[in-house]
Amino acid sequence: MRTKFKKSYRFALYTSLYVTVLTTLLASVFLLLFYELKWYLPLAFAVIVYISCFIIIQFRVERFIYKRVKKIYDDLTLLESTTLRKGAITTDMRTLTEEIDKFAKDKKIEIETLKVREEYRKEFLGNISHELKTPLFTVQGYILTLLDGAMDDKVIRKKYLERASKGIERLGYIVKDLDMITKLEVGDLSLQTEAFDIIELAKSVFEMLEMKAAKKKITLTFDLEYKTSIIVKADKERIQQVLVNLVVNSIKYGREKGTTEISVENLIKNKVIVRVTDNGEGISSENIPRLFERFFRVDKSGSRKEGGSGLGLSIVKHIIEAHDEKIYVESEFNVGSEFSFTLEKAETTP
Repeated sequence: MRTKFKKSYRFALYTSLYVTVLTTLLASVFLLLFYELKWYLPLAFAVIVYISCFIIIQFRVERFIYKRVKKIYDDLTLLESTTLRKGAITTDMRTLTEEIDKFAKDKKIEIETLKVREEYRKEFLGNISHELKTPLFTVQGYILTLLDGAMDDKVIRKKYLERASKGIERLGYIVKDLDMITKLEVGDLSLQTEAFDIIELAKSVFEMLEMKAAKKKITLTFDLEYKTSIIVKADKERIQQVLVNLVVNSIKYGREKGTTEISVENLIKNKVIVRVTDNGEGISSENIPRLFERFFRVDKSGSRKEGGSGLGLSIVKHIIEAHDEKIYVESEFNVGSEFSFTLEKAETTP
């Protein structure tokens, strides 16, 4: 497709005028000296010179600028090649300056984004290295101790093997959760959508975690007595994982003799919102934006005692987003936290 030009005639108009005035004056002096000067001759001469100069200057300069600007575009990729095909190329320097200025601003934003991503990548690699290194060194230490002679003592052998087993279990959590996040990000983990009762699912999660909650005397409860089913459409197994991760976190960071509460409310005609609320430690405002990052811990020392992979909230976010839904968090330090997410209501009961 032939490139269209946005014409800029100002340079050619003024340059032609200057050339015409100068040449006409010189020609008039020459004619006065050597020939009988008629009044229309300078005028005709000026018109011819002006038109000729305008045509030559306009198209020659336009071609000259276009060829060099296009070479800059092609060589330095200041603008995408699609811009040259779809947009108008101009010889107006003001317009060209505006385009390059816009390009520079866009590139600056792109560079800043890349810097942020690079920092995140470095931090992520550091985190995963630390998370994997800790259980690996622990397991290695126990095994080396056993090989150095401790295995002859049955009590020490059993104790160290149990601790090594816990280290291997933690490594398994990390690898499994990383694999799940990767699959969710690239879309390889397919969702098995079905209709189910979210209230019954929440009850089963409470039953699953009641012993863990009992250790800290935390009460698992609903905000009210749900006498009717609330049927949603989602991947039941993944939503159960979401609820488990949120409830486990509320227990982990909850106060002794505290409360973890689940509520389900109608949001709009075809949506419900599920809330998991606790009256635990809460989260400071500066930590909330990073809460769903991989391996990010509000309390780095305390959270490791509870086990897990450190990827729970990141997995929660990816699962909810894989359902094309939203997750929210509200928290106040030393008051408590509320995590909530939306789900689609099913049209029919299962």
